[in-house]
Amino acid sequence: MFFSKNTPLSGSVVGTIYSQKSLDAALRLARGEVDFLEIRVDEFASKAARLEKALGGLQAPLILTVRHPKEGGAGELGTARRRELFELFLPYAALIDVELRSAVALRDVLAIARARGVKVILSHHDFRRTPPLEMLNELRAKAAELGATVFKLAAVARTPAEEARLLGFLAEPRASRTGLKLAVMGMGRYGKVSRLALGASGSVLNYGYLAEPQVSGQWPAVLLKERLRELEE
Repeated sequence: MFFSKNTPLSGSVVGTIYSQKSLDAALRLARGEVDFLEIRVDEFASKAARLEKALGGLQAPLILTVRHPKEGGAGELGTARRRELFELFLPYAALIDVELRSAVALRDVLAIARARGVKVILSHHDFRRTPPLEMLNELRAKAAELGATVFKLAAVARTPAEEARLLGFLAEPRASRTGLKLAVMGMGRYGKVSRLALGASGSVLNYGYLAEPQVSGQWPAVLLKERLRELEE
């Protein structure tokens, strides 16, 4: 689109666009206030043409996702409709985010993305808990096997132990041996604390909200970028 598909992935902050208010806020951002913008196209499925027209005013490279209903997606969209929306917006994307559960059903979308030089995020979202470490390692291995550039994990951190589990998962050396990058974040009570700690500890993509939070434990994206910069000093 307007930005290189080779934008580095390292400690980046992502502002998520999931409503008209967040889109309006994204359009007001200056270049550099966030590193990427995630477009939650499932939230705009009935207004896709209007969303497409707005993309030219955005000042950051785009992460494209059409979220599965079982992982927080809006509108109970089926695979065929999700495929249509992915293909419509793929020309604008620097990265594409597909849930691990959807990787086989949307393998044709992933193949097109790779052919166009679009990096692939394979993701898992758990809105109830932080899964056991064994399960997290299995998910990471599956993402690596399927050729992801990034494995993204978002999980509710209800206790200090679950927050520590997320940090421990990020710190394990297994992913680096395969070249797989990790984006790890918490939601819920320990979400804000975890996002600072994980962002400072090597999570390559760190998500914040624009205009209003979508889930508990999020930072405003611009403030998150400022706080992570402070931790580097």
